[in-house]
Amino acid sequence: MKNVILPNNREELWKTWETFPEAVPMAGGTDLLVGLRENKRKARTIIGLEKIRELCQVSLQDGEILIGAMVTHQQLLDTPAVAAHLPGLHGAAAVVGSPAVRHMGTIGGNICSASPAGDTLPPLYTLGARLELLNPAGSRVVPLHEFILGPGRTALHQREILSRVRIRIPAPGTRSYYFKVGQRKALAISIASMAALLQLAPDRSVMEARFAWGSVGPTVMRFPELEKTLTGRTFSPDLLNELGKAAAARVAPISDIRGHANYRRILVANLPLRLSAALAQEGVTKRDE
Repeated sequence: MKNVILPNNREELWKTWETFPEAVPMAGGTDLLVGLRENKRKARTIIGLEKIRELCQVSLQDGEILIGAMVTHQQLLDTPAVAAHLPGLHGAAAVVGSPAVRHMGTIGGNICSASPAGDTLPPLYTLGARLELLNPAGSRVVPLHEFILGPGRTALHQREILSRVRIRIPAPGTRSYYFKVGQRKALAISIASMAALLQLAPDRSVMEARFAWGSVGPTVMRFPELEKTLTGRTFSPDLLNELGKAAAARVAPISDIRGHANYRRILVANLPLRLSAALAQEGVTKRDE
């Protein structure tokens, strides 16, 4: 039997952790509880964070959307500001697991699990998300790409938690998307995924473009040097095809039960073309370009 403690605020959290220094904090528990059941994780005491109110809220402040670490994927789907300003993240939340997992799993848990296949991670990378980390002495802010160090590895210190995600609201006219390939249409861990953030000028030249690929390296992979080559060029399927091939040459996929490394490279090369199809559906571009 595990000892589960549910502090009501920060003060109770730090006191609990002082009393039980080996305790493991738990967000939604969708990964932790499975790990415990399969004896891949060990924890005599679990500190549940769901009663700490400040961790469970989404707010807008000074041009940023602040998302508490305990905000569930379903909350993301139900929050108008997320749908309006962060459609790529909203789309990623919609394909996380099952309805039960979306109601339990949290954005903080998805981040701290540090899985290259985490659905919310590629959109957060393209959005330049920053993470606010709390410890008994205060807080610090770390960019997401510096926080995740490898599969299951993060920059969290001892007795430190992720408290919220800070995202600058993208400029008007910015579009964001999330595309995922799995072995089935639902309840699938991605074989490869891609998030895209795009801003086009009226003449359809690229003003800004950011892309991030998941499940094709030890962390989510983004290539700013490739993104810069798109700036000022006319958006077209040929441009995206060029981007996909260049990205496929740079990713570092492995072969596993879900897919071979070569198959993942093919997906990386082709996923950008889904962006062209999505924009065509929106009437931004034409399918026969």
